[in-house]
Amino acid sequence: MTMRHRREGHSGLCNQLLLSAACVALATMLVTGQSPQSGPGGLRPGEEQHLSNIRQLTFGGENAEAYFSPDGTRLIFQAHRPPDTACDQIYTMRTDGSDVRRLSLSGGRTTCGFYTRDGKGVVYASTHLGGETCPPAPSYARGYVWPIYPSYDIFRANPDGSGLQRLTSTEGYDAEATVGPDGRIVFTSVRDGDMEIYSMNEDGSGVRRLTNRPGPDGGPFFSPDGSQIVFRGRTETGAELSDYRSLLKEGLWRPTSLEVFVMHSDGSNLRQVTSLGNAAFAPYFHPDGKRIIFASNHHDPKGRDFDLYLINVDGTGLERVTWNPTFDSFPMFSPDGSTLVFASNRNAAKEGDTNIFIADWKH
Repeated sequence: MTMRHRREGHSGLCNQLLLSAACVALATMLVTGQSPQSGPGGLRPGEEQHLSNIRQLTFGGENAEAYFSPDGTRLIFQAHRPPDTACDQIYTMRTDGSDVRRLSLSGGRTTCGFYTRDGKGVVYASTHLGGETCPPAPSYARGYVWPIYPSYDIFRANPDGSGLQRLTSTEGYDAEATVGPDGRIVFTSVRDGDMEIYSMNEDGSGVRRLTNRPGPDGGPFFSPDGSQIVFRGRTETGAELSDYRSLLKEGLWRPTSLEVFVMHSDGSNLRQVTSLGNAAFAPYFHPDGKRIIFASNHHDPKGRDFDLYLINVDGTGLERVTWNPTFDSFPMFSPDGSTLVFASNRNAAKEGDTNIFIADWKH
């Protein structure tokens, strides 16, 4: 499951990801050659040299994971907007924030909407076959955990939400689906007893397992040419592996340290891109296919501030993109690379609000 900022989510995650100031300072200087107080090129915090003309598209509630249509004219996103919705549902809107439409129409909880390659369909995950009501939140008796609802399956629909078709039907969590330039779908599943990445054809056939290692691999996206997949993950060992497997049997996982990885689209040549030691997630390829943008809190000693970073696919050239002192994540470039959409707590009307923002990208 992709990580989302919400009152019971992000703040709890941050409490689990604490590093000493000395460790953060050392890690930052080793990777960037700069102190945590200085920005790229000596910029001070708050100077976002890659972004201009930042516009807020949503106002209130919990809005996240906004992704462009292939023609760059619309965004698909998920939102929890009480009292209108009891839990996350899928919406679309124009890239100026107008013409907001609810797309998921079947109840339950939904997540991770994405357009098909021709823009004539969408895919998303939903729990509605397991019940029309929202699945219950997990107990925190074992500390901070995320639910991996077994009733999640992946569906395809028309852009207006009609014509819903089920693509996955295996036991357990299937979600986090995104689509490549050839139409193939990549997604996260626990069908084989671990959180792994799989791909399938547009109709749900031809499923292939792409990762095979102990730990929570997920959140995959294709590179612009479809030759590579970027994702967030972690290889668990020892006591952490035992804890991970125990929780997974209960449909839970504990999001702690995560890093960014890339692999070929067939699962070969898997390699680790980041080694930041805290949370690095929500990666997406830059349009040039040579860089990755992602979110991380590794710069913050308390682990509470998430910002966007750029890094080369070989792990070099780490560069901080945003300097907002709250939460920035879920970045995606427009198809032509001219704009960047992301979710943020900046300019929140009340605590817990997460909104969608779009900005012109300065190369």
